[in-house]
Amino acid sequence: VQLQASGGGLVQPGGSLRLSCATSGFRLTFRSIGWFRQAPGKEREWVSCISASDGSTYFGDSVRGRFTTSIDTAKRTVDLQMNSLKPEDTALYTCGADCAGGSWSSLWYRGQGTLVTVSS
Repeated sequence: VQLQASGGGLVQPGGSLRLSCATSGFRLTFRSIGWFRQAPGKEREWVSCISASDGSTYFGDSVRGRFTTSIDTAKRTVDLQMNSLKPEDTALYTCGADCAGGSWSSLWYRGQGTLVTVSS
């Protein structure tokens, strides 16, 4: 089982960035894939979750309206499109499987993260 996040980098406030989570080694069809983030010195925060079966999406309060998520079941990837980025969005972003529970501890599997830095 693998979940590999990519696409992080340095972006200016107000800018956009697109992260991607590549999955392999498990049947994606009835799973959900989500994103979590953790900023230095802060608690881990749930960002988003998308269902592979029906495409339903869910977002945390701090990103709703600015972030969107999508899934390509053929490519087995889940993307996180981040718009109107703020310095407080700076964090290590990690993708995980089975995010319907909304908590880091309830994830079935977690991948490696990708660092996003929002700064001028």
